[in-house]
Amino acid sequence: MTLEFDHWIGTLYRAGAKVRPEHFRRQALEGLRQWIPFDGALWGNGTLETLSFHTFDSINLPDGFADALEQTRHLNPILPRILQQLGRPVTMESVFPDAQFFDSELYRCTFAPFGIHRILSTGLTDERGGLYTLLSLYRRDADRPFTADEVALHERAVFHLVNAASHLVFTFLNRRQNDVPDSSAACVCDGLGLYHEVQAKFLDMAERHFPEAPRGRLPFALDALSGEDCTLNGLSVRVQRLGDLFVVRIWPCGPMDELTVREREVVESISRGLTFKETARRLGVAPSTVSNHLYRVYQKLGVHSRSALARLVHEQDGS
Repeated sequence: MTLEFDHWIGTLYRAGAKVRPEHFRRQALEGLRQWIPFDGALWGNGTLETLSFHTFDSINLPDGFADALEQTRHLNPILPRILQQLGRPVTMESVFPDAQFFDSELYRCTFAPFGIHRILSTGLTDERGGLYTLLSLYRRDADRPFTADEVALHERAVFHLVNAASHLVFTFLNRRQNDVPDSSAACVCDGLGLYHEVQAKFLDMAERHFPEAPRGRLPFALDALSGEDCTLNGLSVRVQRLGDLFVVRIWPCGPMDELTVREREVVESISRGLTFKETARRLGVAPSTVSNHLYRVYQKLGVHSRSALARLVHEQDGS
């Protein structure tokens, strides 16, 4: 069974070839069910500041359950235990004996309306990114508590589920972005700048260029950025929509990052050996416009010939 379980873990990290990020968590939870049978499951992500969910996926849980869970958080003794032993699973009966639990306001308000009697939860946090994850499994049969073996499997699975999900997000995003340097890093955030996913490399750069960066969110406001790439504190920044969220990419500024989009298009064509006329035809402008753009590029970059420009472009590209 151990080898089979390890093989399943491996498939989580290889899922990027077949599964889109928005479908991964539900499919991964369905896969987990073959190892730990459950009647319902919830995988929520939120911020350490509020311990409330900003995204969650669930299986066989009615609408309103996540809200009920958050509204009765102050009554729930399992949450403090989860935070005390991050990465280690907690069962409700280990902190709230059955006789007390089934007679409690928590049970009556949160779990009984949804027919839930057994709970197994594990929490993980990313202190630097200010993120937390809660993955809980539920059973409706009170006579089927989670076993010690199932608790052990849950501990192993949660770590890999969370890491595989993050790996998949950034693998998927990188496949769709070919014109950023290898030195770039990315995060996924909401309109308020709160991180939903964030790479350690992104945090490294953000902290270096914005020493007063707050935990758990972007060090700059999204609404201050234009639709084009811009520079902030020595970083190039690109923001793109991802449904209701945003993908933010940053990388250390190089000479080319000071150019406008049109100037970079001209540089790309000229450095590939195209003539003014060929570049003008490709960009749909007059040859004189190409010449004017190139003159401004020479001034900005401090070069005086096409060969010097080509060398600068290849140096920034690392080629």
